[in-house]
Amino acid sequence: MSDFNSIKSDAKNRMDKTLEALRADFAGLRAGRAHVSLLDGIMVEAYGSMTPLSQVGTVSVPDARTLSVSVWDRSLAKAVEKAILESDLGLNPASDGQLIRIPIPPLSEERRKELVKVAGKYSEQSKVAVRNVRRDALDEVKKLKKDNQISEDEEKRFENEIQKLTDDSVKKIDELLTQKEKDILQV
Repeated sequence: MSDFNSIKSDAKNRMDKTLEALRADFAGLRAGRAHVSLLDGIMVEAYGSMTPLSQVGTVSVPDARTLSVSVWDRSLAKAVEKAILESDLGLNPASDGQLIRIPIPPLSEERRKELVKVAGKYSEQSKVAVRNVRRDALDEVKKLKKDNQISEDEEKRFENEIQKLTDDSVKKIDELLTQKEKDILQV
């Protein structure tokens, strides 16, 4: 029984991590409003190596349609500006010495539809990851049964519990996707 609790606990933790990863992926998809997480994935060439933007400056949101980056080392301002320009976010930063302003343009209808497709792809990848966790957990339950550590009734009950965890995670993924689609398509 304690073996099953560790299997179930491990499966739940892995499914929760999948949901967190999906939330992070969704945070990187902009919905036409400024949000500091929008620049999370940007890497800047600083001091001879690629460094996350958050380690060379402070990102803030002065208003709903603008981000600003206050670069700590003035000599890195051009590198930060270049990194933002070269990202696939479609942003055009304007440098003012150590402060870089980034207006967030409204999204075109076509771009919104593309982002919804990307969000759908992210959610599908998350569902596959959750199903893989389910498969691993069920394999471990079958092994317990094969080693005569649990009865057939316990095996069925454990399989049902793992399936319920899976169904709950998939439902949460669908809810996150629905919310993100709504955010993206909102004009």
